[in-house]
Amino acid sequence: MTPALARRVALAAQGFGAPHPRSVGTRQLNALVRRLGLLQIDSVNVFERSHYLPVFARLGAYDKSLLDAITLRARAAHTEYVAHEAAFVHRDDRALFRWRMDSFRARYGTDTAEWDAARSRTARRLLDELAERGPMAASEIEHDDNVRRGPWWGWSEVKHTLELLFRFGDVAIAGRTRFERRYALPEQVFPSTVLDTSFSTEDAVRELVRRSVRAHGVGTLKDIADYYRLKSAPTLAALHELEDAGDVEPVRVTGRGSSGWGSSERPTRAWLATGARMPRALRASALLSPFDPIVWERARALRMFGLDYRIEIYTPAPKRVYGYYVLPVLQDDRIVARVDLKSDRKAGVLVVQSAWAEDSADGETPERLAALLNEAARWQGLSAVAVRDRGTLAAPLAAVVNR
Repeated sequence: MTPALARRVALAAQGFGAPHPRSVGTRQLNALVRRLGLLQIDSVNVFERSHYLPVFARLGAYDKSLLDAITLRARAAHTEYVAHEAAFVHRDDRALFRWRMDSFRARYGTDTAEWDAARSRTARRLLDELAERGPMAASEIEHDDNVRRGPWWGWSEVKHTLELLFRFGDVAIAGRTRFERRYALPEQVFPSTVLDTSFSTEDAVRELVRRSVRAHGVGTLKDIADYYRLKSAPTLAALHELEDAGDVEPVRVTGRGSSGWGSSERPTRAWLATGARMPRALRASALLSPFDPIVWERARALRMFGLDYRIEIYTPAPKRVYGYYVLPVLQDDRIVARVDLKSDRKAGVLVVQSAWAEDSADGETPERLAALLNEAARWQGLSAVAVRDRGTLAAPLAAVVNR
């Protein structure tokens, strides 16, 4: 398999290349999340919160309240757990992560640095309160320990303990209010059919690996393991079992020069999802969240697209190269640009704080990006796009964006 074909297979597996639907309802949203397996969550909303962006990238403009209905409500079709990182996953998939809950408990529940006698008492009090009062946000709990301090992003003892209980599976997330998690006992969130379902660790990992290969289309061992943060050895064992079952096929991707895929003498070992689409060409135009599966594994983004990508949110402003919240721009099967976006909701303007062309950009890049940014502005309820004079693509983009 050539690198170009591998790139198109990967994009097609992620839902790119098909025309946007005329309208997007909950059926399309549920189908997309099922296809991706998860939506990673991040709280930064300088442009838009991350989990909304993969949907816009693949389906076009849609009503965000519909995604809220299947992710943020107390008994929604999707719930939260640590899948890749914190992510929305279908609630029926909770049992696939029970082994991870046990692993978190073994790691943090017996370490005196994380789980001492005082925290055990706090945990018992919190579980009793949830049992008595039902789902609550950490901020709603009146408790001597509910004071922000110390590590874990300044979390209070209450918040810290609730997060550990969530990882252990003793607490579940009953939706969010103003994007703040509401914690609950699992039986307050899930039906018995979900709570009573169980898998062996081996069966759960095999299923997660199968889903990972399907979501990648084609990927290396590291790619496939990373999707659900699995270890390499059990991932490889599962791949061999899936090969025997006919669900995946081993392939070799042969690159040239600095493609990152190896050479004809030493091609890269990879796995292809059986039945994956293998398009000869692919048409797409999308803004990619920093936490989109296409780019979240930075080594893969470099290998697939030649994109050397780092998010610079935590980099001091004078040291940033590209900007604060920079989104790669996908056009067809290439990443052609990156833009630093900010939604100025008070002024009603989508601000392009910087715009940079990649080596793969061509003469159509500014026009196509301008159309995409205008669509993004309308989706955000903004009336205009303003391009600041920073970056190699800023001038040609500014010349066409509001034409």
